[in-house]
Amino acid sequence: MAGKHVLAIDQGTTSTRAIVFDATGRPVATAQKELPQIFPQPGWVEHDPEEIWSATVEVCRGALAKAKLKPADLAGIGITNQRETTVVWDRATGKPIHNAIVWQDRRTAERCAELKKAGHEKAVTDKTGLLLDPYFSGTKIEWILKHVAGARAAADKGVLAAGTIECFLLWRLTGGKVHASDATNASRTLLLDIRKGAWDPELMKLLGVPASLLPQVVDCSGELGVTTADFLGAPVPVLGMAGDQQAATVGQACIKPGMIKATYGTGCFALLNTGSIAVHSRYRLLTTIAYQLDGRRTYALEGSIFVAGAAVQWLRDGLQLIEKSSDVEALAAQARDSHGVYLVPAFVGLGAPHWDPDARGAILGLTRDSGPAEIAAATLDSVCYQTRDLLDAMRGDGAQIDDLRVDGGMVGNDLLMQRLADTVATPVERPRVTETTALGAAFLAGLHAGLWPSLEALSATWVLDRAFKPAEGAASRDRRYAGWQDAVRRVRTS
Repeated sequence: MAGKHVLAIDQGTTSTRAIVFDATGRPVATAQKELPQIFPQPGWVEHDPEEIWSATVEVCRGALAKAKLKPADLAGIGITNQRETTVVWDRATGKPIHNAIVWQDRRTAERCAELKKAGHEKAVTDKTGLLLDPYFSGTKIEWILKHVAGARAAADKGVLAAGTIECFLLWRLTGGKVHASDATNASRTLLLDIRKGAWDPELMKLLGVPASLLPQVVDCSGELGVTTADFLGAPVPVLGMAGDQQAATVGQACIKPGMIKATYGTGCFALLNTGSIAVHSRYRLLTTIAYQLDGRRTYALEGSIFVAGAAVQWLRDGLQLIEKSSDVEALAAQARDSHGVYLVPAFVGLGAPHWDPDARGAILGLTRDSGPAEIAAATLDSVCYQTRDLLDAMRGDGAQIDDLRVDGGMVGNDLLMQRLADTVATPVERPRVTETTALGAAFLAGLHAGLWPSLEALSATWVLDRAFKPAEGAASRDRRYAGWQDAVRRVRTS
């Protein structure tokens, strides 16, 4: 074994970071760079793939330097990424033919509605576990091929490659030698049959995506590729890959059926491990691959909230009510009790369980004495209410939820975590290491490198920082939630 550290690349929606972990799962060094957002039109969100790549190089070299380690000290690299964000590039040059279309982007809403109207959603859902929504990658690829001059002809000739961010990074890291996507990211494309673990010819035909464009589907842990020497100074194997929410599921050691985690970043995503069974949701949750090891797939039910931390960023950058995101806790604490203000953060539509891409955000319940504190409190409350939407749906699908493991940038906010426990009437558990997305990528790489002998061994590394227990009475909790449900009804378009 070459080394006893793992370098995790965590390429997120708003930043790119690299974290070096040791063999106990402890973070040793971190480097991070913010990722500029591009908004060409209302509802459109893009990233510059070259900016993502250059930031990845910078933070990986920076984290390794901070840790005072050499490439030989690394057992391997793990990659985790913002899912569904889609890139199409030229195989000969490696250059993208268009900006990456981000998971939040809604430009294909009309196309999704057209496919639904034509009666395709049931077949799509049966195979992919997903719904016809612009959130997913398939219609983004279709859009690029249709709207970039010459792209369709080039794709048909086999000279283009497509993939999500981990796939693009692996291509670049290996100098164009490997075009592969792990099963979790592949399961978010609308093109993968999640029970077979293979691209589906009928779905590819439906969206006009040629097979030559798509990557090989691989396990989340294994010999995935080797970096070029110039990346860190010597070749390093890439041994782990998973989409951010699935990586966080592994990082939270939610490896047994019935365990659930929720990650609070730009959006919020709750995944419930369902084991070897791909459960079909009656409440419009997604069925997805939690991880794939040695060709065996473990599944999850997922609830997707598009806007969580992004709403706090909006308070900071849009309304300028706070100087930095962490100021929201102190401002919200000043709000009047029972202020009655609701923020529905449908800036890019509503995710699960509503799936309304045309809904738009609103603040309701304002009175003359409402102010910045009430709006800040309503913003944090919206995260809690949306989480209850998801947990109620999971319970409706038969889940028994005894506790909720949480992670991500927002969970350091004690006020929010207590409010969350009160709103969902479930204990909320915050681990000592909250960078569980990067940790999961490190675990998947370390698993193959032999740093950890099994998934079960990862459970021993999970340490509780604090548990938040529900303290609010049921009548008060349900009254608040009824107000939220009414606010959501007002912004729904379908």
